[in-house]
Amino acid sequence: MAVSVNEAVSTGPVRDHPPGARRLGGRSRSILEVALLAVLAVVMLFPVLWMIETSIKENRDVYAIPAKFVDFQVTSEHFKDVFVASGGGRSALSVSFLNSVLVAGVSTVLATVLGVPAAWAYSRFAVKAKKDQLFFILSTRFMPPVVVVVPIFLMYRQVGLIDTKLGLILIYAAFNLPFTIWMMKGFVDEVPAEYEDAAMLDGYTRLQAFWRFTLPLLVPGIAATAVFALIFSWNEFVFAIFLTSSDNVRTAPPAIAGLIGGTTVDWGLVAAASVVCALPVFVFAYLVRKHLVAGVTLGAVRR
Repeated sequence: MAVSVNEAVSTGPVRDHPPGARRLGGRSRSILEVALLAVLAVVMLFPVLWMIETSIKENRDVYAIPAKFVDFQVTSEHFKDVFVASGGGRSALSVSFLNSVLVAGVSTVLATVLGVPAAWAYSRFAVKAKKDQLFFILSTRFMPPVVVVVPIFLMYRQVGLIDTKLGLILIYAAFNLPFTIWMMKGFVDEVPAEYEDAAMLDGYTRLQAFWRFTLPLLVPGIAATAVFALIFSWNEFVFAIFLTSSDNVRTAPPAIAGLIGGTTVDWGLVAAASVVCALPVFVFAYLVRKHLVAGVTLGAVRR
C-alpha cells in the first residue's frame, strides 16, 4: 500500500521555546554569573583594597572605631617611612627590599639558565632511567622548606654561607631548579624536534639548532616559568629568617614580619611596606603578560 509524503511526515506544530524565552533565559543566566563573579571578586580583593587604604590613612584613621572606609585623610607619610629612616638616610626596610630584588632576581635567572638546557636535554635525548631521574628531581620539592632548613643551616654554617646573600641565592635557585626543569620540559615537548633536525641538515650543530630555532619558540614558556620562580623567591620566608640575622642581608618578608610585635604596631607602616613588597612582582608579570598568557596556554590544543 502506497503512503504519500504528506501522510508519512506529520504536519502538526513543532513544540519549541519561543526565541524571546531563550534570550530571556540566557540573559538571566549571564546576569547571575556576572553577579556571582562580582561578589567573589569583592571577597577576594577586599584584603588587598583594605591594605592599600590602610597604607594611605593617617594613624588616627587607622585605629578609628568604627573603621573608616571612605571618610579619612590621605597621607603618604607611611611610604616615606618605608624608604627613609627617622633620623635620615635609608631605612632598614629599603635595604631589605633591595636585598629581595637582588636575591630573587639572580636566583630566578640562575634557575632558568640551568633549567632550560636540562629540560631540553631530557626532552630530546634518550637518557638512561629518564623517568627515575625526573622523579628524583621532582621529589626534592615534595618536602616543605621548614623540614630541610635545619640540615641546610648546619651545612651553611660549615661552609660560611650563614647570613650571606650568596647563600640565599643558591638555596632559592636549588629549590626553583626542579620546578623549572619539569615545567620547561612540557614546553620543549610541544616544539617539534623536526625543526632541529632540519637545521642540522643545513649544517648547524645541535646546540646552534637549539639556540637559533628552538629557544625563540620557548620564550613564552620561559616567561611563565620565570614568573612562578620569581614569586617563590620573592615570597620565601623560612630560609630567609633562619639563614639571615642582620639587616644588611635580610629580605623583605622577614623584615615586614619584624614590624609586628611589641605593645604597639604601626599598621600604616606595615600596610605601606606590604604594598611596596607586592609591586615588583606585579610589574614583572605585567611586562611579560603577553608571553605569560601564551606560555600558560601553550599545549592546550593537541596537534
